Amino acid sequence: MNTTAKNLRIHTREILEAVERGQEVVITVRGKPRAKIVPVRGRRTAAKTKKTSPLFGIWKDHAETRNVLEYVNRLRSGRF
Repeated sequence: MNTTAKNLRIHTREILEAVERGQEVVITVRGKPRAKIVPVRGRRTAAKTKKTSPLFGIWKDHAETRNVLEYVNRLRSGRF
């Protein structure tokens, strides 16, 4: 992905989110590449965490949570 220095100032959050998703971003000034933002090595993305975390999916076979909306409404029933 390429972006300008001005866009970096204006859209910092969106650009950093793209980097977190694994994209490399080249910053240009007057059309010439000046810098590159790359993801930090060793940082786990959400997709990798889902695949490797032993806790991911522990509720998938739980009988009470088959209908999630009904389950959440039942949990909230005393509060609202």
